[in-house]
Amino acid sequence: MSAPDPHATASPSVRTEALGEDQAAHKVAPEPASPEQSAPEHASAPSSSLPGKRKKGEHIAVRLQNRWNVWQRGRAERRGHVPTAIAFTGYGTTEWVRVLSRVIVAPDEDFLNGRRVHQVVADGIRGWRNFSSPPMAGAQVQVTVKGQVHTVTTDRMGVVDAVIPASLKPGWRTVTLTVGDDEVVSSDVYITDPSADVGMVSDIDDTVLVTALPRPMLAAWNSFVLDEHARTPTPGMAVLLRRIAAANPMAPMLYLSTGAWNVAQMLTRFLGRNLYPLGPLLLTSWGPTQDRWFRSGQEHKFAQLERLAEEFPHIKWILIGDDGQHDPEIYADFAKRHPDRVKAIVIRQLTPSEALLAGGRAQHTRHSTPGVPWCYGPDGAALASQLEELGILETEFVDVRPEGWKNEIEGLEEE
Repeated sequence: MSAPDPHATASPSVRTEALGEDQAAHKVAPEPASPEQSAPEHASAPSSSLPGKRKKGEHIAVRLQNRWNVWQRGRAERRGHVPTAIAFTGYGTTEWVRVLSRVIVAPDEDFLNGRRVHQVVADGIRGWRNFSSPPMAGAQVQVTVKGQVHTVTTDRMGVVDAVIPASLKPGWRTVTLTVGDDEVVSSDVYITDPSADVGMVSDIDDTVLVTALPRPMLAAWNSFVLDEHARTPTPGMAVLLRRIAAANPMAPMLYLSTGAWNVAQMLTRFLGRNLYPLGPLLLTSWGPTQDRWFRSGQEHKFAQLERLAEEFPHIKWILIGDDGQHDPEIYADFAKRHPDRVKAIVIRQLTPSEALLAGGRAQHTRHSTPGVPWCYGPDGAALASQLEELGILETEFVDVRPEGWKNEIEGLEEE
């Protein structure tokens, strides 16, 4: 993995976006890079923007959640817990990079280089710790890209989602993040080659891993009970995704899910151990939004697909999901609005028991998107065969370990 060039500079203008449905835009103020420069002390948000302050028109559920977060944060700080940045995999082009992170208040010894220590997983208490650590709203995070330092501010759920202009070469690169006096955290980012014309977006639950749980219970089970060692990969899907990645080596590979950021590290470990291609996770924050008690997973997926279409106007997407209710509808809607931006829609068919637990199957919508090929199959092998018939995959394939997982997974295992 290449290290950032310390001598290059980034443009002073920075575009920032909010992730999810109600996260406020992050404030980004670029600062001049300096070898002697150190991260400033954590600066709290103005009182008018603190989570506990009521804003006009704010949903009661948001006010309750904000007050709970403030109480949790105060309790954690009295116990000596500190702001900790958790690094997520980002992506970008040769002109900008999207940096993803989350800042929580946690025991200092629980983390190493922005990742929760592996002993927590071994002890079987990963889930409740991930959710019980309060988010750090209004935290100032120093993001360094090629020697240029930018200050970004977390939203009310502690999430950083900032787009920073920078001249970067294609491939895997590294940016660093710092909050307060905490250690410097490294974040992997994938820079898409300008010549890439194909990309992949894959769902996670019931697509790359088998959940076998009723959907209302899924979030709680994934978050509080189950670690990645007990997760079951969907048969053949890792090989299918590796074949797509091998056929399009410069293409962006992303995982789009309605899961919460709290489980991002567990999902990263699961994908790595099962040899899925490395790629950013596009998750969401758990809880209410400004206008409803529960956020919409469908709206999250709609918004992220539209964003990718805007960010990569030259790329045609292979969209991968399952037929458990919503993926076919979401992908068909995207294909109707962007018929020239979809190379294929690949749907894994759930077993009867999986479909029952998922709340039913989605209707087949292939005929509503003329010109866009659809593939349906129960596993990766069946889907790969159909992609071969379409000429999207070659019939001969030499399997290799996905590029990028080596450093990522070895770093996680050291914890």
